Amino acid sequence: MSDFRALVLDEADGKVTSRIAMLPESALPPGEVTVDVAYSTLNYKDGMILNGIGRLVRKYPHVPGVDFAGIVAQSDSALFKPGDAVVLTGWRVGETQWGGYGAKARVKASQLVKLPPGLSAKQAMAVGTAGFCAILAVMALEEHGLKPGAGEVLVTGATGGVGSIATAVLASLGYDVAASTGRAELGDYLRSLGARTIVGRAELAKAPTRPLDAERWAGAVDAVGGLTLATVLTQLRYGGSVASCGLAGGSDLPTTVIPFLLRGANLLGIDSVMCPVERRVTAWGRLARDLPLAKLDAMTETVPLTALPALATRILAGDIRGRVVVDLNES
Repeated sequence: MSDFRALVLDEADGKVTSRIAMLPESALPPGEVTVDVAYSTLNYKDGMILNGIGRLVRKYPHVPGVDFAGIVAQSDSALFKPGDAVVLTGWRVGETQWGGYGAKARVKASQLVKLPPGLSAKQAMAVGTAGFCAILAVMALEEHGLKPGAGEVLVTGATGGVGSIATAVLASLGYDVAASTGRAELGDYLRSLGARTIVGRAELAKAPTRPLDAERWAGAVDAVGGLTLATVLTQLRYGGSVASCGLAGGSDLPTTVIPFLLRGANLLGIDSVMCPVERRVTAWGRLARDLPLAKLDAMTETVPLTALPALATRILAGDIRGRVVVDLNES
């Protein structure tokens, strides 16, 4: 048993604060597998938790971090042995139990996936929940008939984590990607990921004036929600699908049933948190195969634990490009 370094959240009078502390391994929650965490990451949900938004955490002190990757140190499960490289996303780790912003974590064996060949622990955290959502969205679109050559595929919120990885994966698979962003200065960044067309955020963020617009998108990955998703639904081609995996623009959906009744549109919900283990294994295999790792590395910034409070505010404001990896060994 040894002490480990972690970012700890405390709450007093309704205000959440953070500190870096050394914690005893005995303080870890119950679980079958103890992991030496090498890397974590920063997702939108992490930003909410670090800022005390949404009451996602109910018990303090708390170690947040909804994702982590590392090496199994101890295991009471036949599924894993010491030395196995593993990755965890979701399962409400970092919310209802301690997560990846500490150099050690203890979780259920059923919450872990072995790191697929070809992905390092750092690259797995460059993917994180955001990239995991992105590949689940791509898989869902494919399962509903999307194929390369069918027409433009739209990615909204394209400079964020979900959007950046969705753009890179879709382009690598041969799709004609249109990337939507409100940050025109990042057009070259999106083109470097494989986007052929840049669509201004404002073009999609106004309320639809009619239940059906001109058909444009063969499919879409939407990380924005709200008016943007409502507009995209009116512009889907016949039989097209949009995979919904975010609400950066709001949780409301001011739409009608007309796109579903007259164009056979499909609205596909993407849940990464409680995704079954079998599908997780498939998804991580797809990421190792279909995500260009040079593009992943180029969109990734590596930071220490101490940088997280400031970055948490920026991610909520939409001011983070690509992905952030947290190095647990960097001070």
